[in-house]
Amino acid sequence: MAKFIFPKANIADLQDSYDFVVIGSGAAGMTAAIQAQELGLKVAIFEKLEALGGNSNRASSGMNAVETFVQLDHGVIDSQESFYEDTLKGGGGANDKELLQYFVTHSESAVDWLYNHNINLTDLTSTGGMTQKRAHRPGDKSAVGGYLVKGLQKQLAFKQIPLFAGTEVLELVKTADKITGLKIKHAEIGERTVNAKAVLIAAGGFAQNKEMLAEYAPEVLDLKTTNHPGATGDGMKLATAVGGTLVDMSKIQIHPTAQQDTDHVYLIGEGVRGEGAILVNRAGQRFVNEMTTRDKATAAINDLHEDGATLILDQGIRDAFPAINFYHAMGLVMEGATLAELAETANLDADNLAATVAKWNEFQAAGEDTEFGRNTAMDRGIATAPFYAIHIKPAIHYTMGGIKINTLTEVVTEAGEPVIGLYAAGEVTGGLHGNNRIGGNSIAETVVFGRQAGKQAAKYVLGL
Repeated sequence: MAKFIFPKANIADLQDSYDFVVIGSGAAGMTAAIQAQELGLKVAIFEKLEALGGNSNRASSGMNAVETFVQLDHGVIDSQESFYEDTLKGGGGANDKELLQYFVTHSESAVDWLYNHNINLTDLTSTGGMTQKRAHRPGDKSAVGGYLVKGLQKQLAFKQIPLFAGTEVLELVKTADKITGLKIKHAEIGERTVNAKAVLIAAGGFAQNKEMLAEYAPEVLDLKTTNHPGATGDGMKLATAVGGTLVDMSKIQIHPTAQQDTDHVYLIGEGVRGEGAILVNRAGQRFVNEMTTRDKATAAINDLHEDGATLILDQGIRDAFPAINFYHAMGLVMEGATLAELAETANLDADNLAATVAKWNEFQAAGEDTEFGRNTAMDRGIATAPFYAIHIKPAIHYTMGGIKINTLTEVVTEAGEPVIGLYAAGEVTGGLHGNNRIGGNSIAETVVFGRQAGKQAAKYVLGL
């Protein structure tokens, strides 16, 4: 089968006006564009980079949702109430509760919507802080991000929604207290103003913007990041310039498991632990509940003062999380035919590692971790050779803060009034996740609020 290559729009085909313009080519932007076009709007997407998909491409574990047909097919009985409470607890109770309520009550329909667009997330895995298997992923267990981005791009192509790459949005145009267009810049045509009845900012976070990090969270400046180069906070600046406000900007998520021993930072997906991996220190001993929330796992790793920690897994876990094949191909994975051989390669205490794995396998078989209280992601032990290790360290992963929106995805002012005609969705927004984002909630957020933005923009433009 031929490899799908998404056809970028020719800038020569740019029109003077659109009903709805989306800034950003990640999952939130594409979802909104598709939803709005299906409701009758003339839509275009602008992406400042030539590379498409943003951070959505890098998501590996899954998309959290509850009460879905997928969960029932897997015998998982879940509830919106449980999803709400887990996310609120994971966020330290600091979540915007109205956004959170909308989020959890629309996750099932988001999975259905994707399914109806031939994006089938029919398998499940676990993420830290969740009490049930909620992270939906492709049936072949592959990384959710690339699969979702490719699936949405196919929909754009089929529906002939133009996506103009290499197109920077310089500013939003506001006339008589409502957004009426935007000024863009492209290498081939220079600067141009495009009229738009509604605009969605879906431009991602600011983890690659050192100046913004220094302003809002200087304590993380020395850390590397898993983010793609375009995560520079442009969308937040566009919003504030026309009256929007920001929220939770000091809340930066540090992901506990990133491989940083090469020139590139690789996110080691939470699904590795979700399928059964454990974390050990240099002495070859566990030191934390691997399925706790990311902030707590990060703190436990930092408290070791050992330049990170090591994930331990086996062939069974590798088979259950195929992204490990990519990590292996990139040279990030150490391997041993036995645990003793692995310990030597990974510079761990061999006797302790053997004892740790044996004890973990007992916990797994009994379904109870009496040492650290882990009670999820215990479907399999670590017993099938070969055995693998990945050295990890925490890295900046996600900016919880961003543009303040309401449940209609309208950008709001400091006084709480909507900036008419302006919407935002995805990582560019703030409030939903509180102090800490649960793994699997970011992809869910892009689809849930991307759809909402598309619906609300259509309602506004069409006068419904």
